[in-house]
Amino acid sequence: QVQPVESGGGLVQPGGSLRLSCATSRNIFSINVMGWYRQAPGKERELVASITRSGNIKYTDSVKGRFAISMNSAKNTVYLQMNSLKSEDTAVYYCNVKGVQIYDDWGQGTQVTVSS
Repeated sequence: QVQPVESGGGLVQPGGSLRLSCATSRNIFSINVMGWYRQAPGKERELVASITRSGNIKYTDSVKGRFAISMNSAKNTVYLQMNSLKSEDTAVYYCNVKGVQIYDDWGQGTQVTVSS
């Protein structure tokens, strides 16, 4: 595995915003999809948002209209803009990179805490 590097987590008040970044050293042409997952204490890891190299995007229902995923292909980087954050968004957020051929890379995770 080639571990992607995440940044941008932290503590924010309800209603605030954060932007997560994830950079991979994989060749851009080998990438099929990049995404963000999250895992809250006592819960299973869930997909938050994903984007394919061709631009197809998916969101989990709970973040639609609040979060936006984007990819900078020149920098092999994916971003997650998180707005109108809620306490239930508190979790460890993980970046995932899946290859056209079989690889599945995970970042080490970045903590996002939404609290007043």
